[in-house]
Amino acid sequence: MLVKKKETTSSPIEIHELTKEDRLRWLMEEYGDMVVRLAFTYVKQKQLAEDISQEVFISCYKSLETFQNKASYKTWLYRITVNKCKDYFRSWSYRNISYQDFFRSIFPSGGQSVEAKVLEGEEKEIIYDKVLALPIKLREVIILQYYEELTVNEISELLGLNSNTVKTRLHRAKKLLQSSLKERHSYGG
Repeated sequence: MLVKKKETTSSPIEIHELTKEDRLRWLMEEYGDMVVRLAFTYVKQKQLAEDISQEVFISCYKSLETFQNKASYKTWLYRITVNKCKDYFRSWSYRNISYQDFFRSIFPSGGQSVEAKVLEGEEKEIIYDKVLALPIKLREVIILQYYEELTVNEISELLGLNSNTVKTRLHRAKKLLQSSLKERHSYGG
């Protein structure tokens, strides 16, 4: 994998030739937004997704020297992110403080600006909300395939699942989404 080191030279160099700190900086610039988006699809809170992203890159930094290039950096970061999200759901704070989400849903605090919502488009937002409403096992495969553009084999490797299991989950998720969207359109809202 070739990258350009921005600060000191314009000639391409191998990523493994960078210092540990420069590799981390490159990974954060290259994949930081993707990690936050992926974490958000699990936890559904922007600040929490950003916190998990920080944990992902801390873990990444600690393990950079043992990275063996058996997978791409992108796949490696996906796996770390998914594991950090799953760790969060097993944590004491999630099990015992999740009532805060309930209150946030009753008393929303502003959210996105009107301009951002208009730019994103109402239909896209509705579909994304429906995706986020899916059970986590179905949501993660949809997000990884359609939003992160991974193949079934990449998803299978990332989640440690049989590829047929991934295909089944994708099929079930699509059916639930279709049903949910049809129901929404038949009720007009």
